[in-house]
Amino acid sequence: MKRWIGFILHLAMIVVLTSFGTYTITKKKLAEVPDFLKVGEQLELFAPQDSIAGIVEEEVNPPFLGKKYYGFKEALAFKESQGRYHVVNTLGYLGKYQFGSSTLHLMGVYDMESFLDDPELQEKVFETNIARNKWILRRDIKRFNGKTIGGIKVTESGIIAAAHLAGAGNVKKYLRSYGKEDVTDAYGSSISYYLKKFGGYDISNIEQKQNAKV
Repeated sequence: MKRWIGFILHLAMIVVLTSFGTYTITKKKLAEVPDFLKVGEQLELFAPQDSIAGIVEEEVNPPFLGKKYYGFKEALAFKESQGRYHVVNTLGYLGKYQFGSSTLHLMGVYDMESFLDDPELQEKVFETNIARNKWILRRDIKRFNGKTIGGIKVTESGIIAAAHLAGAGNVKKYLRSYGKEDVTDAYGSSISYYLKKFGGYDISNIEQKQNAKV
C-alpha cells in the first residue's frame, strides 16, 4: 500500500508540472555589426554628375521650383553638382555650378579655394556668367529664339544653359549649323541635351553685359 501511495503521489506531481508547460527565459543580446558593414563618418561618393544623363533623369529628379530665374539656376545646379557648393569633379570643375578655372579667371576670380568656401560668391559668379554669355550670344538669341532645331524648340534659357556647358563659341557653331556641330562633354552631355532640358525658363531679369566681372 505504501508503494502504491508513493507511486500515485509521484504520478500526480508529474501531471501537475506538465499541465503548466515548460518555459525558458532567455536574455536578449545586441547583435554586433561587422566593421566592414559600418558606414564611416562624412562618407561621400563623388561621381561625374553628367555621366549617363538618361539614368540621372530617371532616377534622380530635381525639385520643380518654377520657370523663373530661381528655378532655372537651381535645376542647372542640380544637374551639375546636385546643388552642392564644395564639390570638385574628376576634371577639376568647381562648386555648385561646376565652373572651370579659366572661366573663373575671365570673371575676375583667381582664388579657387576661397571660391569653394564662399556660396555667395558662387551665386554671384553664376549670375555674372549669364550676363556675359547673353552679351556674347545676343545676336544668336535674337535670331534663333523660338525656332526648332533637330526637334528641339530653341529658347534663351536653353541657349544660356548650353553655353554654361560647352562655352558660347560652341553654342554659336551649333545654332548656325542648325544642329550639325553638336558638342559633347567628357561625361556625355551635349549642347542639344542642355538646350532641351533647360529650355522655357524666364531669365529676362538678368541683363546682358559686355566683359562682365564679379
